[in-house]
Amino acid sequence: MSHLQMLSRIPRPLRTLERGMAQSQGWVKRYFRAFCKGFFVAVPVAVTFLDRVACVARVEGASMQPSLNPGGSQSSDVVLLNHWKVRNFEVQRGDIVSLVSPKNPEQKIIKRVIALEGDIVKTIGHKNRYVKVPRGHIWVEGDHHGHSFDSNSFGPVSLGLLHAHATHILWPPERWQKLESVLPPERLPVQSEKESLHGSP
Repeated sequence: MSHLQMLSRIPRPLRTLERGMAQSQGWVKRYFRAFCKGFFVAVPVAVTFLDRVACVARVEGASMQPSLNPGGSQSSDVVLLNHWKVRNFEVQRGDIVSLVSPKNPEQKIIKRVIALEGDIVKTIGHKNRYVKVPRGHIWVEGDHHGHSFDSNSFGPVSLGLLHAHATHILWPPERWQKLESVLPPERLPVQSEKESLHGSP
């Protein structure tokens, strides 16, 4: 006896109930398929947003004190990282940026841009007292000198290692603020590329 024939002998109320259950299951399946389709479309969009536009990150360590993590190990600032602003490798002196560590590709570091390509910078503890930043590079330092692993240790950084521009502190709430692009007077380049061009005959 086939399965189809067996169903034909089921009383009418049960057949009606089973048809209702089948319709309900069909609706659930359609909803599930629609959800899956939307999910797999949304996930790449979210990943693209995080990869191309912006993301948030927690800052660890003391190298950017007092600008970031002024409370030391007791609290960590959470910052907004804007990928879009550095998509063309356009940064300016004083920007706080995240970048891939030249010494460890698996690690991201956060530093302040001190000098741009063509600038001559007076170093702090580097093997050379003065360094001219080569084309396609920047010079970065932590605000907390002596507690920062930066260009004074590994030299100028390729623009290709730029990850994002840190624009705001988002957490903790009492620390919410925009991060300004400020360069300490004592860390101004000895000679900038523009000054060099204007001074040339």
